[in-house]
Amino acid sequence: MLTLTLRTAISRTVGRGFASSLAKSKEHLDPVQEASLNERCFLVDENDKIIGQASKKGCHLVQKNGDIPLHRAFSVFLFNNKGDLLLQKRSSQKITYPDCYTNSCCSHPIADFPGEDEDKDALGIKRAAQRRLNYELGIPVDSIPVEKLNYVTRIHYKDEGNGKWGEHEIDYVLFLQADVKVKPNPSEISEISFIPRNELDEFIPTLTGPLTPWFQMILKHRLRFWWDNLQDIDAFRDHDKILRLKL
Repeated sequence: MLTLTLRTAISRTVGRGFASSLAKSKEHLDPVQEASLNERCFLVDENDKIIGQASKKGCHLVQKNGDIPLHRAFSVFLFNNKGDLLLQKRSSQKITYPDCYTNSCCSHPIADFPGEDEDKDALGIKRAAQRRLNYELGIPVDSIPVEKLNYVTRIHYKDEGNGKWGEHEIDYVLFLQADVKVKPNPSEISEISFIPRNELDEFIPTLTGPLTPWFQMILKHRLRFWWDNLQDIDAFRDHDKILRLKL
């Protein structure tokens, strides 16, 4: 059972025993995670226009020439009303980037769910974010209406991961500030932490695993600035440009 204790000291991790026990069977794919590889992601061009669909497996396998199909994704940054940011450690069961620390919730709009391809006001992305916040963090959908999900901008990045599984995404950055009850799904998340802004730089070096590449890039290039302007984030929206970020 995953026990959650949210506190503001530097040692904020939860569920370490759970993560360690999963590591012993890491060579075996979790059946739920494996089944999710059949979900259909949206393929996009360099301008984020949908040009097709492919399985999640096909979108994340690194080809022999290093290519990975470009597809649509999102990253949610969930802040409580005090302004603390929820970070998570991905479960050992995850097929891509297991045991990596990342932002509050990261996933993809899926063709299997009607309406997640709607471009107007990023409504499809927001619906997908509602679904995944509920699935990963147990947040009731009715407590995160789409109007609370603030679409900030998009980033384009590529990472070859472990050489077998990687990412190549146009990633929508969504901010959400609300006090919500969380009940993390242990097959998705092994640890969570609420981090105050003034402790971020002390906290990162204490982590027991690497950062996901998308979180590392956002942290390096934008997160501190956005966080410092959390109460005025609307002034920094950019829905026209796609940021091309690299580590």
